[in-house]
Amino acid sequence: MKHLVILTGAGMSAESGIKTFRDANGLWEGHDIMEVATPEGFKKNPNLVYDFYNKRREQLFNVVPNKGHLILAELENQYNVSIITQNVDDLHERAGSSNVLHLHGELRKVRSTVNSNYIINWENNLDHTNLDTKGNPLRPHIVWFGEDVPLIDKAIDCIRTADIVIIIGTSLQVYPAASLYKFTPINSPLFYIDPKPSKAIPSRVQQIKKSATDGLVQLKEQLKSL
Repeated sequence: MKHLVILTGAGMSAESGIKTFRDANGLWEGHDIMEVATPEGFKKNPNLVYDFYNKRREQLFNVVPNKGHLILAELENQYNVSIITQNVDDLHERAGSSNVLHLHGELRKVRSTVNSNYIINWENNLDHTNLDTKGNPLRPHIVWFGEDVPLIDKAIDCIRTADIVIIIGTSLQVYPAASLYKFTPINSPLFYIDPKPSKAIPSRVQQIKKSATDGLVQLKEQLKSL
């Protein structure tokens, strides 16, 4: 089976009702991203950050995978599918995708503020009273701006083995994730689905200027000829 690697961004989940911050002048659900998505913001006002992610986590229980998510899951019937996502929701998994790498962390997990390898599943609200096994406070398992992306090397290794690459719903402005497609093998087809695709994309990339779902409906048919 051909290896199909899919890079997804916020536009993938937008149709499920999850907002993106770049569509709102740097605001994420009404908050300045520097206040809720940086180590400095957490240090300055941890209660605000805890509350912000508690609400994002709660939101997950009120949204469902959209048709685009379901199409990606169905592609596993014809391809060896790897999904590399910038999204911190679990909609890919809930749609049925079995191989998902979360570059920027996951809302339904938390980790120690001291030991980054201490990561556990988490369904409830989180605050400063929640501690790891050594008494250190827990924090959202989110890669904030200014922090290293631990899984980036794994993502690069994955895309280097791709027979086909599809980019979906990302502005290609957040690095290092934005540069991942550049590791696509030279002879592997590369598609980009987004209603407002980045102008920095090279000519070899085949653009589909549609939403995630509409673009995937079109591309699913095109893939049959590859």
